[in-house]
Amino acid sequence: MSQQISLQSSLLDLADEPAFGELGDTVQRIDLGLGAWLDVRPGWLTGADALFEQVRTAVPWQAERRQMYDTVVDVPRMTRFYRTGEPLPLPILAETRDRLSAHYHRELGEDFTSAGMCLYRDGRDSVAWHGDTIGRGATTDTMVAILSLGAARPLCLRPRGGGRTAYRIPLGHGDLATMGGSCQRTWEHAIPKTAKPVGARISIQFRPRGVA
Repeated sequence: MSQQISLQSSLLDLADEPAFGELGDTVQRIDLGLGAWLDVRPGWLTGADALFEQVRTAVPWQAERRQMYDTVVDVPRMTRFYRTGEPLPLPILAETRDRLSAHYHRELGEDFTSAGMCLYRDGRDSVAWHGDTIGRGATTDTMVAILSLGAARPLCLRPRGGGRTAYRIPLGHGDLATMGGSCQRTWEHAIPKTAKPVGARISIQFRPRGVA
């Protein structure tokens, strides 16, 4: 990519090689109500800033354009989606998916099989309020597990239908967040724009088959 990407490194994550921490009891579950929940595991992956650069260079990022009312606009982030069965660009990403599948399999009843990736280049990149309701997420409980690399950006959540932000969870530098239960149907989430100086962030979203 020709655009300059700036990464704000964490002074708490100086490992040269990525390494996974434990899950289990280290995961904090937040009951959102309405049958929805959010798991948070700060710093699950150490060496995440080193992995950020590997992912940034290995993924063939795409710039998208989308219909917005009567005009076509640029999607304010770079993306790449790896479908079920499509090889991931780095072995550690497949390991991440497999570790999450092992941890959540009893509750989810299936494995994570796809990976969506978003590159937020700076504070102008964002994602608007939405739920992942394309496919089975529109009618059934499911999970979306998000590994964050690079600078922290807030994951905001609110009950579906609008209103004020109910939760604002900073995610970056190897943090893990998993939205489960009815979360995609009964809640909305967003990464808002910010005018504050902020480095780049990569979000990797693991989903089961048929959820997007």
